[in-house]
Amino acid sequence: MSVSLTKLPSPDLLRSFVAVGRRMSITLAAQDLFLTQSAVSRHIHALETALGMKLFKRMHRAIHFTAEGEQLFVSADSAMQQLQDTVGALQASQLAHQPVTLTASISFVGLWLLPRLPQFQQHHPNVEVRLAASNSIMDLRQEGLDIAIRYGAQEQMPAGGLRLFGETIFPVAHPSLGLCRLDAPEIIARSVLLEFEGDASPCWNWDAWLAAQGWSGIKPKGVIRFNLFDQMIHATIAGQGIALGRSQFIRPMLDDGRLFALPTPHPGPKSNKVFCLLQRDARPSKDAQALIDWIVAEAKQTDGVEADASDDP
Repeated sequence: MSVSLTKLPSPDLLRSFVAVGRRMSITLAAQDLFLTQSAVSRHIHALETALGMKLFKRMHRAIHFTAEGEQLFVSADSAMQQLQDTVGALQASQLAHQPVTLTASISFVGLWLLPRLPQFQQHHPNVEVRLAASNSIMDLRQEGLDIAIRYGAQEQMPAGGLRLFGETIFPVAHPSLGLCRLDAPEIIARSVLLEFEGDASPCWNWDAWLAAQGWSGIKPKGVIRFNLFDQMIHATIAGQGIALGRSQFIRPMLDDGRLFALPTPHPGPKSNKVFCLLQRDARPSKDAQALIDWIVAEAKQTDGVEADASDDP
């Protein structure tokens, strides 16, 4: 014989009953449930009242099941454990497929990551990636982010940072400008220079580059300055002037002829900056680990391509 759902005791009462039965202690059960001892005692009393029977024998500093209480506990404990297991499995499944969030600079996302991301999605169609493209440094734990790509001198990278690749910088231009080399000061005098102001390093400064060639004091036809690297590259592809390009970001444009590398008589300032990957958790989720592994593998290819292209300026 069974009763209708409407006649079943409240789940809160049954949960307290099971907690007490597992511990055989109201005090310990209250701790497990994050309730007060008096609240658990009230729940047990209310359950006994609702059922019209005693469930526990209360003795000096101890409690024991009555025959009815033991019978109810065997059933309630089994049902409660099944619920715990099912809810835990559902939550674990949901957690395993939470979006993997990554923060990186606007130029890294736009020029390096996004062109490659379809490959990752092809091999990991069930992994949802959420990108936070920003030039601001974000706190991974506070912002709920899984991965960050940081840029700077390697010795200044946070502990645990994994080096992805460095940067190689040299002048580039669109073929429409009709340049194949940057080997005379007269070229500077009749050209517009595009300059990236987002980094104070000499390697991004045209004055430092011109000084390295022995052309200090040469005035270009004009200068356009950008605070975002990707905007400067788009302007370069549009034929608006000569820029200092980061090979690791623009290699596809060099390979397909959208941009030409312009050799100079002497090397310009070298960069000591690198891109590093930081992860929030020592043991990331399966999906986050898949994205991390893929980024590291792609970065290794980038390093390899640049090593093979070492004859470039």
